Amino acid sequence: MKITEIKAKGILNPVRQPDDWFGLKYNMNLYRGCQHRCIYCDSRSECYQIADFDGEVLVKRNAVALLAEALQRKRIRGTIGTGSMNDPYMPVEKQFNLTGQALRVIAEYHFPVHVLTKSDLVLRDLDTLVEINQVYAAVSFTITTPDDALGKQIEPGAPAVSRRLAAMEKLAAAGILTGVLLMPVLPMVADKPEDLVRLLELAAGHGAAYVLPSLGMTLRDRQREYYYRQLDRHFPGLSGDYRRKFGGVHFAQSDNADSLYDLLRDTADRVGLKLKMPIFTPEKIEKQDPQIKLF
Repeated sequence: MKITEIKAKGILNPVRQPDDWFGLKYNMNLYRGCQHRCIYCDSRSECYQIADFDGEVLVKRNAVALLAEALQRKRIRGTIGTGSMNDPYMPVEKQFNLTGQALRVIAEYHFPVHVLTKSDLVLRDLDTLVEINQVYAAVSFTITTPDDALGKQIEPGAPAVSRRLAAMEKLAAAGILTGVLLMPVLPMVADKPEDLVRLLELAAGHGAAYVLPSLGMTLRDRQREYYYRQLDRHFPGLSGDYRRKFGGVHFAQSDNADSLYDLLRDTADRVGLKLKMPIFTPEKIEKQDPQIKLF
């Protein structure tokens, strides 16, 4: 995959409020494109205007400086999210360390953070996350199946599910709020009731405090066509079932979604998981008087 460094105009974007799912006030994407190559990724959609999502990653080389400038101006302290359009801990992060540097800036300015990832590389920044957690820090792992083999088929560039769970356990042991983004749930691929139950049981056993489920997936233009090609490759015949069942809809929901949600709710209650994550309430930042007071 081609790696290209670019100069960004901005780095911190407001999130429409209220955000009851993830608790975000601001959103930050340090890269464009993603190396995890998940077959279902919504970011391939035309609406996001990423020309070569699977062939090139753009590295915003000035992102950390932009972040520091932005946080200096903020008057509301709220949670900064990262990981919505790409994974902040994809392999390129090993080279450029933009996420690690950005977290150091966030710690310096005492802002809360919510990291969304599929990678155990997040453990490299554990000490910084512990420092940020004096205010608030959360790490959510996207996990769409409890099975490493199936995970490799649908998320070929991402670390194995078992590695994500092991990282979750270490974060939880360090006092970091952590849980599972059970989204998307791929119809006819990863929505078997027994697998969903097993996933929640594994998450609870590895320190998760919550699971946020969405029982289905988006199917937009370029995303849909790429996904169908991958279904033909890994699950011959299944794309035809999708075309017949979902046609041109933009959201494909699992069969019996209501009963599956009831199953998830009951299982979460049994294993001690919440279906809503604790979030940080935005607050005004009290600015110190820059003048030296004389006594």
